[in-house]
Amino acid sequence: MSAADYIGRLVEVEIDRPLGSSHPDHGFRYPVNYGFVPGVPAPDGDELDAYVLGVAEPRERFTGRCIAVVHRLDEDDDKLVVVPDGVEISDAEVTRLTQFQERFFTSTILRS
Repeated sequence: MSAADYIGRLVEVEIDRPLGSSHPDHGFRYPVNYGFVPGVPAPDGDELDAYVLGVAEPRERFTGRCIAVVHRLDEDDDKLVVVPDGVEISDAEVTRLTQFQERFFTSTILRS
């Protein structure tokens, strides 16, 4: 199953880098909750990563709807974009909210 197959689905995200935490190696702070979908392998060998947008407080787990995928063109490490069910966020807003990390990569936003 590819990351794009999750678009439109409810997914549970385990958040290992909550909003406001620091990256363990690079020192930047996470302006959003960031985590992974437990038990779902990604092509890079880790579990499938996810940005949780539209949530203003740090979380440990979050269940929401995948509305898009940040598809990295220069790395095999796509990221789900998960929001509270019923929330819509524009591509421009996804780009703005994920720029803290995606600025280091060439990516595009996939929708269904």
